[in-house]
Amino acid sequence: MKFRPCIDIHNGQVKQIVGGSLVDQGNQAKENFVSKQDAGFYARFYREKGLTGGHIILLNPVGTTYYEADRKQALLALQEYPQGMQVGGGITSESAKEFIEAGASHVIVTSYVFCDGKINFENIEKLIQAVGKEHLVLDLSCRKKGEDYFIVTNRWQKFTDVRVTKKVLEELAGYCDEFMIHAVDVEGKAHGIEEPLVKVLGEYQGIPITYAGGVGSFADLEKLKQLGKGKLDVTIGSALDLFGGELKLEQVLKFLNNTN
Repeated sequence: MKFRPCIDIHNGQVKQIVGGSLVDQGNQAKENFVSKQDAGFYARFYREKGLTGGHIILLNPVGTTYYEADRKQALLALQEYPQGMQVGGGITSESAKEFIEAGASHVIVTSYVFCDGKINFENIEKLIQAVGKEHLVLDLSCRKKGEDYFIVTNRWQKFTDVRVTKKVLEELAGYCDEFMIHAVDVEGKAHGIEEPLVKVLGEYQGIPITYAGGVGSFADLEKLKQLGKGKLDVTIGSALDLFGGELKLEQVLKFLNNTN
């Protein structure tokens, strides 16, 4: 169980937001934290701490007013920490190579792969041809509908028909190096993890999974470890002291080191 650092960029600024609050109109989101520092500051901090496998997420859609500002921030972070972070947000087979060449260890992809409500294997193959399976992370971020969790796209607003199950994880693992999964309904709320989802993820034995969503205490981390059977890596946003929260990074790292 490993800590994965994050840099979320919205409207050209490093922020922590409530995951399900993103809307395209007016480039709006419910904000938990807006940093006075740029993305390069956080990337440099993570590099100096030796924290690897983190992710940079561009939250504005490609072609909108703030996307270019988000992109510049992401490239700044990659300059500070080449090969130390992954990049996601509007990634396609055309843009993936640019970020890898700029220093991203991986690209993180959702909407390009899960389009029209289904898994687009043709687009997965295009990504593999562009950057290689070893540089690809599939984002299976999901929301609950009924008793199940379904992958969501387009700033986590649009449901697909793809249910997050052990079988789907096993099928998709052949096309990527890692999975990232935001539990969108609890993302940014720091009020507890999505326990039924974590149980599903804990049954999978394969490539690394980074879980995000709802962690607000050490009790949540302990529960994540138990339900995820120690297999899930974790990212913490709004609850972390780096982003105005109460969980101190040094204590989180110590806790996770002691549980491994």
